[in-house]
Amino acid sequence: MSNATLKLRNISKTFIQGNEQLNVLTGVDLEIKPKEVVALIGPSGSGKSTLLQIAGLLDEPTAGEVYINGELCTGGSDNARTALRRNYLGFVYQYHNLLPDFDAAENIILPQLVAGTKYKDAREKALWLLRRLGLEERASHRPAELSGGEQQRVAIARALANTPQLLLADEPTGNLDPNTSDNVFLTLLEVVKETGLSALIATHNIDLAHKMDREVALKNGKLIDVRATNFISKGENFY
Repeated sequence: MSNATLKLRNISKTFIQGNEQLNVLTGVDLEIKPKEVVALIGPSGSGKSTLLQIAGLLDEPTAGEVYINGELCTGGSDNARTALRRNYLGFVYQYHNLLPDFDAAENIILPQLVAGTKYKDAREKALWLLRRLGLEERASHRPAELSGGEQQRVAIARALANTPQLLLADEPTGNLDPNTSDNVFLTLLEVVKETGLSALIATHNIDLAHKMDREVALKNGKLIDVRATNFISKGENFY
C-alpha cells in the first residue's frame, strides 16, 4: 500500500433516474500524497461534488475503494466512517453553513469539543486560527454580523480546527464576488501549505487552480491529469 493520504481506486458511481442509469464516475483512480494540494476541475455536472462526497466518506461508491492513510474505508459501518471523518478530514463548502446563534470563535470551538478537546485548548486554537485568517477582532461576532468573505474564512478555520490530515473543499469561494474570492482562496492555500495538509479542492477558477501542485479534471466520468497530458494546450476546456 502506498503512503498516500488519500487513495481512490477504480471508483465508479451510478445513479438511477426513472428508467435510466446515469454513470457519473467510471473507474476513477487518484492518489494525493502528504502535503500535496490538488485542484479538481471540470464543468458543472461533471461529478466533482460526487467525487468529493465519496472521498470524504459521506457517500459510498457503486464500485471501488477509498483509502485514507492506507486504511480501507469503504464498506465499513457508519460509526467507523464518522470516526475517520472526525479524526482525519476537514471540509469546506461553497456555503459556509455556520451556526447562526454562535459567534465566530464558538463555531470553531464546537467541533473541537465534540472531538474531546478541552474548552481552554479549543478556544486557544480557535483564536489562533482567527488571527491567522485576519479575523481576530471578529471573534465575538455572529455570522449575520460578518461579510460573506469573513464567514467563509470562519468556515475554513472550522475545517482546520481538529488538525485534519486531508482537506476537501467544494468550490469554497464560489459564492463570493471575484475580488473577495481570490483573497479568501489565496489565504486558504497559504494556511493549507503552512499547516502541511493534503488537500483536494474543486474550483472553476483557472488562475487559482494553476497555483496548486497538480490539476486533475473530470471528463465523461473519467479523471485526467491535466498537466501530465497537456490537454489545456490542445484546446480542451475543463472549466
